[in-house]
Amino acid sequence: MNTPWHLPKELIELYVSGRLEPIQVMSVESHLARCEHCRAAVPYEREWLAASWERIEDLVARPRPRPVARLLRRFGVPDHMATLLAATPALARGWLVAVTAVTAFAVAAAHLVSRDPQALFDGLLPFLVAAPVLPLAGIAVAYGPRVDPVHETQAATPMAGARVLLLRALAVLVTAMVLTGMATPLLPGPPGLTTAWLLPALALTATTLALSTWLTPLASAAVLTVAWFGAVLAFSKLAGDGLALFSPMAQVVYGLAVLTLIPLVYLRRARFDSGES
Repeated sequence: MNTPWHLPKELIELYVSGRLEPIQVMSVESHLARCEHCRAAVPYEREWLAASWERIEDLVARPRPRPVARLLRRFGVPDHMATLLAATPALARGWLVAVTAVTAFAVAAAHLVSRDPQALFDGLLPFLVAAPVLPLAGIAVAYGPRVDPVHETQAATPMAGARVLLLRALAVLVTAMVLTGMATPLLPGPPGLTTAWLLPALALTATTLALSTWLTPLASAAVLTVAWFGAVLAFSKLAGDGLALFSPMAQVVYGLAVLTLIPLVYLRRARFDSGES
């Protein structure tokens, strides 16, 4: 019969003192995992081991919250709500970087074009056109089985459906507006014109949510984005004035649209999951 092999005393001493190479440590620990005799030969402090396990259990039971969740908690958002919002796919680093990059590009383009005083308004147009659709990209991936990796888990909770989508849409809207608003003072031109993107952004967001009671948020955002760019192109080519969509009269229309669509979204909130009309 083969005599079972055990770790030599010298090898155990080197292991305990931390003087083994990583590959040797892996080999020793592989043996310790299946040899009770050698495990008993390894000296340890019971108090230290108990404290170590407590720290491990604490980390497993309460994982470190994401930066977004920690920030929300500082503003008084409850823990469960902060965790839910932090899991919003749109608030991942990629979307935030994309929003920042688009706004930075639009500001740079505005400054390059506005070197000619006659082209000041034309220079602002890229920023005014891009800013209102930035929240739509976030709402498109805020909720749904195809875009949310934890959708199945959340769908089984009491907060599933309309409440999750509306909360996440609000978080995306606020985030996009804060980032865009930070870029607004950097634009050339009068304040009234540089902030003319705000009401269109609210109107497009409200329209996307209302349309999401018939279609998915992804499809709704895509339709509205194409329609918005098409309207800008039509006014620029046919009417010869792309800024007409940001005139005082247009702002009134956007404001009325928001006031009309918010009650519609509330009344049809049960349709977000079913997609029924």
